[in-house]
Amino acid sequence: MTKILVVDDEPQIRRALRTSLEAHSYEVATAGNGEEGVLVAAEAAPDLVFLDLGLPDMDGTEVIRRIRGFSETPIIVLSVRDQQADKVAALDAGADDYVTKPFGMEELLARLRATLRRSQAEEAAGPSLLAFGDLEVDLARRLVKRAGEPVHLTKTEYALLEAMVANPGKLLTHQWLLRKVWGQGYGQESHYLRVYVRALRSKLGDAAAAPELILTEPGVGYRWIAERSN
Repeated sequence: MTKILVVDDEPQIRRALRTSLEAHSYEVATAGNGEEGVLVAAEAAPDLVFLDLGLPDMDGTEVIRRIRGFSETPIIVLSVRDQQADKVAALDAGADDYVTKPFGMEELLARLRATLRRSQAEEAAGPSLLAFGDLEVDLARRLVKRAGEPVHLTKTEYALLEAMVANPGKLLTHQWLLRKVWGQGYGQESHYLRVYVRALRSKLGDAAAAPELILTEPGVGYRWIAERSN
């Protein structure tokens, strides 16, 4: 049975989530503050964590950092904070997704299922050749084809594409992508990303107005949304 940890200081939220999750056959553990949440995450080894940011003893971003010190368990933030800076901080700390309160339970369950699917896919030793419709990305040979024809990418364009396809469905912040592709000395140069994402979309045949590969999350980052076809 899939185990979910809910870390929230509001008893009614913990009860509501426990009731809904157990009704969908999930095993549920709960914690009312950050210290307890980190301890339960370490001891119970949940398959996913729902985490509130506004905890009484420490900020939720610190909880994320502590959990990331010993586990890659997926973390979905649940928070009343809807400012861009809060979302970016949580995602950069290691959260996998961010849901603003109040939320619909059906949406939350859908986010849960999607995050678990991504996590399970990452754990499996997947092939080095990834196919997304007529797009093929050969990670071992660093080759890209579209409809069987080679796509000529610059070194930076390929590094950006590789970072995205290696993290399908995840919201990748500007800072994370800049550091991953350009190096640790970068983090604020979001205009670099706009230029290279535009070029990458053009070469891959992905329209920004109706994206099938790269989704823009305004002010935050990008998300690779294409489904694997192999």
